[in-house]
Amino acid sequence: MRIDGGCHCGFIAYEGEADPETAAICHCTDCQKLSGSAFRTVVPVQDSDFRMTGGKPTIYVKTGDSGNKRQQAFCPQCGSPIFSAAPGDGPKVYMIRVGTIRQRDQFAPKVQVWARSKQHWTNDLAAMRSVEKQP
Repeated sequence: MRIDGGCHCGFIAYEGEADPETAAICHCTDCQKLSGSAFRTVVPVQDSDFRMTGGKPTIYVKTGDSGNKRQQAFCPQCGSPIFSAAPGDGPKVYMIRVGTIRQRDQFAPKVQVWARSKQHWTNDLAAMRSVEKQP
């Protein structure tokens, strides 16, 4: 499906083609730290199906447990995480941060990865008291 999105402040914008069936939750400790949350929701987009339409993200390169390096792209103005990808030239798969996609309500995750790092309390989210707006 066609997607478009960007950062919180509007400096970064992109468009692409993504399959909602491939959306995933990542529970790795790097995603927890880099998102400031218990997990991160992502969807892969092939480089041939992804185009930046506004702004240039800042890139931070992290080294994962495997030793592989990953670019972490975020807005240099508001800090919104936009995507991750392998560094260097060659074909890429951009792991788009679902929260930045305008059509995010259509990207319900189908799988959870790095479950060994999962915060135990995330299993009980549906049972937790829910408030419609900030109390």
